[in-house]
Amino acid sequence: MPRPFRFGVNLLTPASADEWRAKCRRAEEFGYDVLLVPDHLGMPAPFPALVAAAGATERPRLGTFVLNAGFWNPVLLAREVATTAALTGGRLELGLGTGYVQAEHERAGLPFGSPRERVDHLRRTVEELLKSDGCRVPLLIGGNGDRMLRLTAEHADIAAFSGARLTPGSTEGRLEPVPAEELDERVARYAELAAGRAEPAERNLLIQIVAITDDPQSALGPLLERRPELTLAQALALPTVLVGTLAEVVGRVRGLRERYGFSYLTVLEPYLEVFAPVLAELSA
Repeated sequence: MPRPFRFGVNLLTPASADEWRAKCRRAEEFGYDVLLVPDHLGMPAPFPALVAAAGATERPRLGTFVLNAGFWNPVLLAREVATTAALTGGRLELGLGTGYVQAEHERAGLPFGSPRERVDHLRRTVEELLKSDGCRVPLLIGGNGDRMLRLTAEHADIAAFSGARLTPGSTEGRLEPVPAEELDERVARYAELAAGRAEPAERNLLIQIVAITDDPQSALGPLLERRPELTLAQALALPTVLVGTLAEVVGRVRGLRERYGFSYLTVLEPYLEVFAPVLAELSA
């Protein structure tokens, strides 16, 4: 039997206390299963935002999506996680990644390091968290490279795939979409590495664009301008793009689970309401 769907929304925009609580309640009313907060400069600080979300809601899980491990000392992070898990009533899910925006590290006065150094630091962070009794929370690890997939296969309860990669030479974190065939290969590689697990991990995909429309050309216009090498058909086939009529988008979501095993999808905050009819259809 396929794993049941779960849907999360990544809340990106800082807000006042009242606005934040209202936004979280609205997401709960729409039926989202997980309220998530990223870890980027200029966006909400993850842990206080999640504690506030817990106070405003009753049902959804609460997660980081994902923490930039390079911002955190592993021992101090363990304290943050334990406290947040307690204050959210055990609803915390911890998402971790290496971080990919060099400019953020430079602004914070923190080393960025090589890809190998960032993965090594993430591994040390995971190992430190696993030693702490107060950090026994579901662990999501996000990344597509072989060393990240190996770490995910070893330790993660949730294997998260971005469906995008860093544009070569970008220090600002500019991403470019990964085509379906490349994601096929990455998911297959993860499956190889995770073959010996006693319990399979949940698989997550971050969706970049959602539009319920009869005019996909207009909805995808900005993407096609940024990526002129893509045809409309190629853009529509990207795993991280959900554009079409309601029935078509619902079918695409089911197809992501059938093809890749993605039962847990995350949408970005701008699509909180846009995706709600899809969520309702799939939860019925």
